[in-house]
Amino acid sequence: MVQFPDKPVYDMDDLVRLLRILRAPGGCPWDREQTHVSNRRNFLEEAYEAADAFDRDDPDDMCEELGDMLMQVLFNIHIEEDAGRFTTDDVTDHVVRKLIYRHPHVFGDVRADNSDEVLKNWEQLKRAEKGQRTAADAMDAVARSLPALWRADKVQSKAEKTGFRFADADGSLDKLEEEVRELREAVERGTNVEEELGDVLFAAVNAGRYRGVDPEDALNAACDKFVRRFRGVEAAAAARGTPLDKLSEDELRALWNAVKKEEKA
Repeated sequence: MVQFPDKPVYDMDDLVRLLRILRAPGGCPWDREQTHVSNRRNFLEEAYEAADAFDRDDPDDMCEELGDMLMQVLFNIHIEEDAGRFTTDDVTDHVVRKLIYRHPHVFGDVRADNSDEVLKNWEQLKRAEKGQRTAADAMDAVARSLPALWRADKVQSKAEKTGFRFADADGSLDKLEEEVRELREAVERGTNVEEELGDVLFAAVNAGRYRGVDPEDALNAACDKFVRRFRGVEAAAAARGTPLDKLSEDELRALWNAVKKEEKA
């Protein structure tokens, strides 16, 4: 059994030491078996749980979830240290140098008077740093592990910086309607449905961008609204003493519309 010191407050060094113990011989078999791939979902889940704490502005949960995120970062670094490919100091050295390089308005003689100028400089420096010679290179570098709606938003944003955009929001809405028609045709034919659905989602993201709408926030809000209204439909059906699966489509639609009308009222 490993004796870990009992302290009033544990610090970063304690966390680093604890993780090394867990992955060392005689430590935890599960921790020792993990790879980046096997741990990938855990890493992402912790990030989303931290984001959820941000959304709820819950400081207690933020403290806990950020701790879990910090643990995940160090855990994955230790995997690489064990493999002899890089160290914690390599990681911190890299990010410090990158932040100095990408903030020439702070650490150099470049001027940036507002956030827009900062972001423009950041994007230019990032492309130079990554060797991205074209806008297409920058688009292709957007992480495929991002939620698809966010990836679409970032790809479209990079295209927009080249002037590749509709003149106004109406153009983006016209494109969305065009893609919906093509999806309907694909469904009727029974071919290319996935491709056309993707085009509809991509066009919908672009339409939202013209009003500054985050597509993930919009879809999450739609999910919440659906669950809320569905709960109302279930309650209404229960009050009638009829299970949902025994109601006709017209009856279900009538209940839905009644819940929707009541909610809007």
